[in-house]
Amino acid sequence: MTSKKLVNSVAGCADDALAGLVACNPSLQLLQGHRVALRSDLDSLKGRVALLSGGGSGHEPAHAGFIGKGMLTGVIAGAVFTSPAVGSILAAIRAVAQAGTVGTLLIVKNYTGDRLNFGLAREQARAEGIPVEMVVVGDDSAFTVLKKAGRRGLCGTVLIHKVAGALAEAGVGLEEITNRVSVVAKAMGTLGVSLSSCSVPGSRPTFELSADEVELGLGIHGEAGVLRIKMATADEIVAHMLNHMTDSSNVSHVPVQSGSSVVLMVNNLGGLSYLELGIIADAAVRFLEGRGVKIARALVGTFMSALEMPGVSLTLLLVDEPLLKLIDAETTAAAWPNVAKVSVTGRKRSRAAPAEPPEAPDATAAGGATSKQMVRVLERVCTTLLGLEDQLNALDRAAGDGDCGTTHSRAARAIQGWLKESPPPASPAQLLSKLSLLLLEKMGGSSGALYGLFLTAAAQPLKAKTDLAAWSAAMDAGLEAMQKYGKAAPGDRTMLDSLWAAGQELQAWKSPGANLLPVLTKAVKNAEAAAEATKNMEAGAGRASYISSARLDQPDPGAVAAAAILRAILEVLQSQGA
Repeated sequence: MTSKKLVNSVAGCADDALAGLVACNPSLQLLQGHRVALRSDLDSLKGRVALLSGGGSGHEPAHAGFIGKGMLTGVIAGAVFTSPAVGSILAAIRAVAQAGTVGTLLIVKNYTGDRLNFGLAREQARAEGIPVEMVVVGDDSAFTVLKKAGRRGLCGTVLIHKVAGALAEAGVGLEEITNRVSVVAKAMGTLGVSLSSCSVPGSRPTFELSADEVELGLGIHGEAGVLRIKMATADEIVAHMLNHMTDSSNVSHVPVQSGSSVVLMVNNLGGLSYLELGIIADAAVRFLEGRGVKIARALVGTFMSALEMPGVSLTLLLVDEPLLKLIDAETTAAAWPNVAKVSVTGRKRSRAAPAEPPEAPDATAAGGATSKQMVRVLERVCTTLLGLEDQLNALDRAAGDGDCGTTHSRAARAIQGWLKESPPPASPAQLLSKLSLLLLEKMGGSSGALYGLFLTAAAQPLKAKTDLAAWSAAMDAGLEAMQKYGKAAPGDRTMLDSLWAAGQELQAWKSPGANLLPVLTKAVKNAEAAAEATKNMEAGAGRASYISSARLDQPDPGAVAAAAILRAILEVLQSQGA
């Protein structure tokens, strides 16, 4: 079965993609009759060297994303993963020559088809009297023993585009640009890793991987790599990649040592999430700096993809100050990142957190026995939530992302860790405030924010008094805050339903002579009944409000969790005879 792709036709997808890029970028133009994109200000390049690159489509934003002042003059695109036609390459050379440029440098990745087609176009152009040179980039560091075909051209080619573009913009001649970028191309290496293959439009995936394997040392056309390794952590995979790239016994290694200065490129091969990309970048920086390598610049993003391949490549380029100036030179190319012109290594990456204001003396601090009772209550709440993790996740899968139980368990473990560090504050107000901060930081999600709001507001009435009337007022304040910021109301099928039902019963605490346990017992029963009733409600707020009511035949997990918390509190107080 072929993969699904959002295209108009398999045959026309490369043309449509290039047309879309040009349609949205006024600084680009298509060359009529050819799959060629050129700078729209070609006439401004009179007297300077033109830079042309290209190759198969499917590597976006390469190659057309790097057209612009300070980078490429134009690109010639082939069909997906297919070398461009000789006639189109020759047409592009003629177009830039007729605009008055003094010569053309072809920047070609080391693949047989690209070498042949660009090479043939170069020979034909030279026969017409057009000065044309060609640099073939081979930056693949996968092969420990070089084959006759040499190293494949990978993402490092983009750095050659940048260096050559800066030289051309500065007015350097064709021969000197060719010589200088040829030297730079030998001082870098690239290695890729992928979690699975990609698929050319109209075709099946190019290779298969089992669930516990990753492909190491693959190219950019969906071809398999040189080695399959077991799935591991990001740190372990990055270490494997960089060790391989810098191993002196590897004939295609980059001679990076302690004290070396490098440009690091972390390139998304197309389908990796930005979350994973950041994790890989962090791992690479830590690994290299741990080896004493100075990272002069770090470029993270999608530069040369392999369609939707979920993988990443790492490129290392050895640099000195003159070369860094060329990397830093201005460019209008849309896909080149806005990189800070300062070294990554040696920069302070964090600042001290602001000091918390000193706590005001609290006249409502409880005694030792009451403080121990608070600990027992919190411990029971934590064990209750941990025991409900699977049940709450199952309930949440019907209307959410299935993590309600995980979120509450994360809160429980955070509270358990906090209790082990030191005794909780003796003051109920301070206890609720501390719990609020802990849940906001550790629990996460909307639940963490809602509990945080509830506890922050509930703490305020308890600063002056801690009698039953004050606890009822605390419940009122917490519910009001949840409704104000959460926008839920009773009957909306949320955790508020359980808390609201309990809060209505706790109003009895405001009456003179009210008893703690009878009122709380009834409040908990009301909360549990309200939680069960949510299965018959239409969701009016939260993620469940986007789901058809026909699918919501189970109680709301948040309401179930809130009722369980109240039940845990009641059981501890009953066991203590409070």
